[in-house]
Amino acid sequence: MTKFQLLAATALSMVAGATPTIAQTTTPPTASAAVQSEGTATTDDDWGNEIIVTANRRAEPIQDVPIAVTAVNAQLLDDAGVRDIRGLEQLAPSLQTTTGQSSATATSLSIRGVGTAGDNPGFEPAVGVFIDGVFRARAGIAIAELPEVERVEVLRGPQGTLFGRNTSAGALSITTAMPKFDLGGYVEGEYGNYNAYELKGALTGPVSEQLALRIDGGWRQRDGYIDDVNSDRAFNDINRWYVRGQALYDTSAFSFRLIGDYYKTDEQCCGVVSSTRGATAPAIQAIAAQQGRTGIYTGPPSDRRMAASPNRDYGEAVRDWGVSGEINGDVGEMKLTSISAYRDFRVLRNQDIDYSGIDRAYRDGYRSSLRNITQELRLQGQLFDGKLDFLVGGFYLNEQLKLRDTVRLGNDANRYVDTLLAGVLGQPASAGGIGRAAQFYGSFNVPTFTQLVTALRGGPALPAGTVPLFSQLLYAQSPQLQAAAPPGSALFTYLNTPLTPNVAGQGNNNDDFQVDTNAFALFSHNIVSITDQLSLTLGLRYNYELKELAATVNSNPAACGFFLGNDPRAVTYRNAIRAASPALFQNLFLLSCNPAVSSEFNGNYNHDRSESRLTGTAKLAYKFTPDILGYASYDRGFKSGGYNLDQASFDTRVLGGDGAQATDLEFGAETVDSYELGFKTSVTRQFSFNAAFFYQKFKGLQSLIFAGNSFVVQNVPESTAKGVELESLIQPIRELSFRFGYTLLDASYDADNDFSGTPLQNQQGRQFLNQPRNVVTVAATWQPRLTSTLNALFHVDMRYNSDVSIVRDGTGTTTVGNDGYPLLNGKIGIATDDRRKQLEFFVENITNQYYNISGFAIPEQTGTYGVYPAMPRFYGVRARFGF
Repeated sequence: MTKFQLLAATALSMVAGATPTIAQTTTPPTASAAVQSEGTATTDDDWGNEIIVTANRRAEPIQDVPIAVTAVNAQLLDDAGVRDIRGLEQLAPSLQTTTGQSSATATSLSIRGVGTAGDNPGFEPAVGVFIDGVFRARAGIAIAELPEVERVEVLRGPQGTLFGRNTSAGALSITTAMPKFDLGGYVEGEYGNYNAYELKGALTGPVSEQLALRIDGGWRQRDGYIDDVNSDRAFNDINRWYVRGQALYDTSAFSFRLIGDYYKTDEQCCGVVSSTRGATAPAIQAIAAQQGRTGIYTGPPSDRRMAASPNRDYGEAVRDWGVSGEINGDVGEMKLTSISAYRDFRVLRNQDIDYSGIDRAYRDGYRSSLRNITQELRLQGQLFDGKLDFLVGGFYLNEQLKLRDTVRLGNDANRYVDTLLAGVLGQPASAGGIGRAAQFYGSFNVPTFTQLVTALRGGPALPAGTVPLFSQLLYAQSPQLQAAAPPGSALFTYLNTPLTPNVAGQGNNNDDFQVDTNAFALFSHNIVSITDQLSLTLGLRYNYELKELAATVNSNPAACGFFLGNDPRAVTYRNAIRAASPALFQNLFLLSCNPAVSSEFNGNYNHDRSESRLTGTAKLAYKFTPDILGYASYDRGFKSGGYNLDQASFDTRVLGGDGAQATDLEFGAETVDSYELGFKTSVTRQFSFNAAFFYQKFKGLQSLIFAGNSFVVQNVPESTAKGVELESLIQPIRELSFRFGYTLLDASYDADNDFSGTPLQNQQGRQFLNQPRNVVTVAATWQPRLTSTLNALFHVDMRYNSDVSIVRDGTGTTTVGNDGYPLLNGKIGIATDDRRKQLEFFVENITNQYYNISGFAIPEQTGTYGVYPAMPRFYGVRARFGF
């Protein structure tokens, strides 16, 4: 057995033990069968700081790897209740996860303050997610229910010389349980509050001495925890299932692992509760009240209650499936690895996008799909009597992204415009109004011109419920209009007639976007052992990408005709509104013919962009003693540019722009220069302590921001993320272990950026949104023996986030944020020595802590902000039977 095989075999035997901190990644194929047959017996070397990882694509003790990496094994993931990658942040302080308007398409991951926000499928991640070596192209695609997991590694900082794609901020490497050559399996059931049920299990065993199979499956459901005040519905429920099959063929020199999986959900996600109400709220409340509904729930967000339109929902149906094959073979003294994969992800969503009880706007049948073909090849081995440990590889991606947007106007669209603007115009001049309510689309009774003039001259007031047209008021006060439009003329009739209103259902019908990506990379990662104590790591990556955009915009709001047409009567009226109040004209346009649905942009658009970059890494590591490692590293990271897949990104001529062009959708690449100093100590097998000091300089940081009408990517010229990371594992006795983590993060837009006139105005020098400066994580597990075969189980984990700004307004003032808070989970139970049989009671969010996951300014509702609320206390009982 080679040294590499021996390390891997030792690692897998350690994973089986009770210590909740052991992790590694890929099992070498030549050792797989032998390792799998070892079962889950505890070994004498089962201690917390003796962890084998493959962060360098080589099996090494974590304390010998000059990379900042957090390693978590299956037992700790289970104890912490981690069901998908979002739960990992409870155990990794430098990892932050959030979910926006969709768990499937708007989940974001960040490491050291930098990542990828959601709400735009064209925006690719900066944190690469790899499950069994297969790249997952978006964070939302990777949040499916995880089957049984062997280990997880959270690698911090750029990883381009080791992983296939998009790891400028870091990478998550997840390895699931492999088929075993001993017959085994398990069944696990759970019941909890919110009517939560879960059932999952697995079966594995040999077909022959060289072939083993495994099948995993699971089903989970839970009621929603955000109540709709206008119906008996609840949002943010869970209803999902998965099935996954594997085959492992393993000989002494060759292995092939085939994986196929299918995952499906049908849920209502994601509800938004009101955080702050602005000046537009009274109009929404009034319209809703006329229909016997609540427009905006005004209780505290912690009530987790919201107002939705009864005829709209937040349906989200996901279908995700894929197949992958991993080949590992010996080529002389070298090892060749090939990972081929095909993945197909589709989501169908509805969304009440006015986030209120009125039917202003919605999405109906929004579709997004992503089809990926990936191929990775790696060759690694040793030369010069082991002085050079080399790795060379290549990666290819063929990706097809499709999106069909369906933003449409609801039954209350025109009434909202008229009610809102009537209220504004009815204010006195000192408050920006004209002292008299007026309308545009005839949502209220329209007086005759004679009735209006009589009322203006002190005669009888207008009948109740009657509101004049703004054009009537302009005409009554403008001698020029009166001269140009005498009574009986076509212009006079036009000015005394409501504008053509939008019809419910008009809007995007449909907007179709497609981005085809071909990416190719060559990379090498090499470790030179200069002496027994000193090593030099040198890595290089060449990356080439070609993206091709094809878009078809087809929107049809009738009200757009007034702003875009050449009817001389409309031109006269438009000019009159502009002359009276440019701000009123702009608001009328944005409310009636919003760029998100404007027919101005109708047409076909094509564009392509290609990029090639050379990046790399250099690390110097020195073993001061067998138990103390110090290292210094430099990494250059890169993430390619792309396209905003939203017609609201186009530049409108109505407000002085140069019109829609394909380049309006484009954003540029992101690069980072990352510097790191670190040391790792493990002076005894009971104690380890690691520290990393990092400085990362970003150019062109891709920042997804809300631009008033939509989420768009803005490249930030200069940004900096720096800080300190501390981790410690303490296991004073075999039955008791502690895990501590701390991150101090200063991640901000540089002060010399000029954000004038952009959505980031006055945010230069400020901490990145939703990124705490201080994070503390603690996990403790105690397993005292009760009988010769039975142990008790006590586990608690905590993550503390310091205060954050989630949304800032144009002055840089925080409008949505969180004060510092802890999130505490725990469980108690009993289990057999091998943990094949368990019974436990668990609680997530023990203190019922409320916090905002994320938030945003609600479109067309100035001063109103919505937030995505965290889940309340969740508890239940879980039983597991394994054999």
